Amino acid sequence: MKPHPRTEFSELMERAGLSIETAAELLNVSDRTIRRNINNQGRKIDQLRLTKLREAADSRCTEGRREDFRFIDLFAGIGGLRRPFETIGGRCVFTAEWDRFSRQTYKANFPETAESDHVFAEDVRPFADSPDKVPAHDVLLAGFPCQPFSIAGVSKKNALGRPHGFLCDTQGTLFYDLAKIIAHHRPPAFLLENVKNLQRHDGGKTFATIMHVLQKELGYNVSYRVVSSTPWVPQKRERIFIVGFRDQVNFNFDNLAVPQGDGPTLGQILDSDVDPKYTLTEHMWKYLQGYKEKHRNAGNGFGFSLFGPNDVARTLSARYYKDGSEILIEQKGNRPRRLTPRECARLMGFEEPGETKFCIPVSDTQAYRQFGNAVVVPAVQAVANLMEPHITFVLEREGRARPAISKPKLTLPEPRVST
Repeated sequence: MKPHPRTEFSELMERAGLSIETAAELLNVSDRTIRRNINNQGRKIDQLRLTKLREAADSRCTEGRREDFRFIDLFAGIGGLRRPFETIGGRCVFTAEWDRFSRQTYKANFPETAESDHVFAEDVRPFADSPDKVPAHDVLLAGFPCQPFSIAGVSKKNALGRPHGFLCDTQGTLFYDLAKIIAHHRPPAFLLENVKNLQRHDGGKTFATIMHVLQKELGYNVSYRVVSSTPWVPQKRERIFIVGFRDQVNFNFDNLAVPQGDGPTLGQILDSDVDPKYTLTEHMWKYLQGYKEKHRNAGNGFGFSLFGPNDVARTLSARYYKDGSEILIEQKGNRPRRLTPRECARLMGFEEPGETKFCIPVSDTQAYRQFGNAVVVPAVQAVANLMEPHITFVLEREGRARPAISKPKLTLPEPRVST
């Protein structure tokens, strides 16, 4: 799907976090009128509508504003790392995301990106080459891609007159750019996120190099933990979180607050009334059944997976848009269906069951890719909550007392207690 033309009307809609339907309701006009205004090409738009949109956008930008510390959001995706750090008092001052569709979703849900003091970069690499162009910050967030490093002995590099350390070991990778920004700004804290397999990637060499760079070369106190999403959302998804503090603090991942007892099931995030377009076609359903049977006969486990309301799903992947085979929802008397993008938003914790607060301004294909690449927001929230007192401690030690302003509220599932 092509993005909307960049008109003032469409930009104000994004800043206000409005869909076509919610904008029509706010302005008391039809959906068709909103679409005409979005695609405006020389037609005069009612100034009262623009004024009302501008007021809605300005209100959303300032609502709950609080700045205890500043952070930057690298490889930002659709903002899954950003949201929790805003709830603990952070203000994002720099964002970097290369995918244009992800930027569209990000801007629709974080209208502050339109403010003059917020930089939104498409590519982080030019800023890594000139890190002084990245605003000063207290916390760096990054869901960086996993890439292999070319590692050679330091003595060999010295003999050849080549640089060693991360300037050589990680050259040409996006972690290299990330490391250059950390080395220049020396933020008090950072949070990095990646797939669980990062520890085994390239025979463990990738993770070993990352830890060496962060601990030995950049001098940070680093902790890491693989966190499962199942206590918060009905999805088996494991991600590694790497936390670093420039100064010595008493941070311990063992103190992470994880809900106890049985986690949620799919029935809590599924809609009862779903557009038939999400039901698999006869051709696709026949193909998937044949594909699974073929691999079953060969002794392999490849194929589709069916789930009901009492189940917990497999990991949602970025390829979900292709056939939905990893998470198919059973339907009585009918072929199974894919999850809807709205259900994917709930499966990733971007909104609560029954809510439609998270703006999805892109096509279903792009939405599936974005949610499949995202982080589980409540899991990040738990990590942010664990980091918060240590961020406060470091900043207060530097003489930067936190202002007494109430936190903006982000509703998350209530912790469950084992019986």
